[in-house]
Amino acid sequence: MPGKPTELRVTFTFDEQIAALEAERERLLRFPEEEFIAIIREVGFSCDCCGRCCTREFNDHVFLLGEDTDTVRSLLPDAVIPRPRSTPAIRRGRFYVSGYALRTKPDGSCIFLEDGRCSIYDRRFAICRVYPPYMLHREADETGAVDWRQIGGLNQHGSYNNPIDDAECVRIARETRAYEAAFLEQEIRFRQALRDLFDREGLRYVRRTYDLLMRDFRKGAEVEVRVFHRGGRFEPHRVTRDVYGQ
Repeated sequence: MPGKPTELRVTFTFDEQIAALEAERERLLRFPEEEFIAIIREVGFSCDCCGRCCTREFNDHVFLLGEDTDTVRSLLPDAVIPRPRSTPAIRRGRFYVSGYALRTKPDGSCIFLEDGRCSIYDRRFAICRVYPPYMLHREADETGAVDWRQIGGLNQHGSYNNPIDDAECVRIARETRAYEAAFLEQEIRFRQALRDLFDREGLRYVRRTYDLLMRDFRKGAEVEVRVFHRGGRFEPHRVTRDVYGQ
């Protein structure tokens, strides 16, 4: 969706993708807690309420875990939108995504940001509790080399080198790991459900369909998106690029 690279690599089978994600989850769970705690202590991040992490310009769109999607809907039903990254289109001409994201205001700020402050801070979502600046996953750098990344947006928001007591470092480390594991689990379950759906309905990826749909989408046409949600179901939506602030 909206100009983003596809997340689902069609050169791999669903089973291969699932196995790769499961291996990544195992690496995450084996990452030494003491090492992550030491990094958190050294960075010493403290939020200065600049609000940058609550904007589309800085963070693109905020991806929601399944339980967080349910929380958003209980607060403001139309505050969720299909995640702006898609699998390839299939023969019937639709996209599939692994979850929902938070809608943003026309100025690009989070829909729950009011006067520079989070209006639901005590009920904020899993990703908002751990980011910024901490993360714990592997990704490629500018050279293509894949390695662990534990810090995000360094020196772009907040203040650093502040003292953090040991108990707080442990809490941050464990909460961050729990979020990353839950994210991977949702991606695994999404691909399992998509694999079963493709097998059951005889669906297949058609690159030309994808290219044509993306062309029309970028021109403002409405497209069909099926969003994976709790219970393994795909919820249908019709969206245009305006939903993503484009």
